[in-house]
Amino acid sequence: MTQNLHPAAVSAAALSSSSVNLAPLQAVIFDWAGTLVDFGSLAPTQIFVEAFASFGITITLEQARGPMGLSKWDHIHQLLQVPSIARQWQTQFGRAPEDKDVDAIYARFMPMQIAKVGEFSAPIAGAVELLQWLRAQGLKLGSCSGYPREVLDQLLPQAKAAGIAPDHVVAGDELAAGGRPGPFMALANVLALGITDVRACVKVDDTVPGIAEGRNAGMWTVGLSLSGNEVGYSLAEYAKAPAAEVDARVAQAEAKLRAAGAHHVVRSVADLPAVLEQIAAAMRRGQTPA
Repeated sequence: MTQNLHPAAVSAAALSSSSVNLAPLQAVIFDWAGTLVDFGSLAPTQIFVEAFASFGITITLEQARGPMGLSKWDHIHQLLQVPSIARQWQTQFGRAPEDKDVDAIYARFMPMQIAKVGEFSAPIAGAVELLQWLRAQGLKLGSCSGYPREVLDQLLPQAKAAGIAPDHVVAGDELAAGGRPGPFMALANVLALGITDVRACVKVDDTVPGIAEGRNAGMWTVGLSLSGNEVGYSLAEYAKAPAAEVDARVAQAEAKLRAAGAHHVVRSVADLPAVLEQIAAAMRRGQTPA
């Protein structure tokens, strides 16, 4: 393997924390699935496939991953706009899909996701140590997700028991202004955490809408290539994958995240400390996210 996802990658950084200078950064705002927990962002993907199948509609895992990062209602809506999926709906029901159909699939999706999300609550290697390290540097920890609050209510207690507990969490369905790619969930964290300058925040996400969210909020953005949705390996698949295949898929994911506006792209949160030091140093030189 070309990538080390062992927690020691972060623990080593924590041991040298006395020499780290993250000023003037104030906060890091994380996504959840594929970023802090659920390597490969597997929990939502298979459930989308199963929810559509219950209506007689076949979608691939690749299609299910396409709009990842959006709120789940918007995700389903986007899938129904895919021509091959829309044609299936027309054949199955004799008409084009409508918002009421999004509602129906969403209603089928939700209990399935609630039942399954706890199975995918394991922290990504290095995430627990990273959060501890960031707190030791005096940074605040925000988070937001495309998951609805009902799903997060199942995920958060299990993640907390495993050591993942940011200072604030915003769900994808609880802001009237909407979700990603708008800046609203990221800015809700700014308000809740008492951050005085959005330019002193770093948004960390494995999806294109999540990077857009951070950019639209005026923050620094760091994309995660290997651990998240864009590569989509399970841990078992990653362990068996040839190094050349891993590198090719990571390169494709990195290009996509950079095209979305990511200031930096790393493979997982285990690689974040060095990037945060680079961002802090750039800020001290007068650079801004813009």
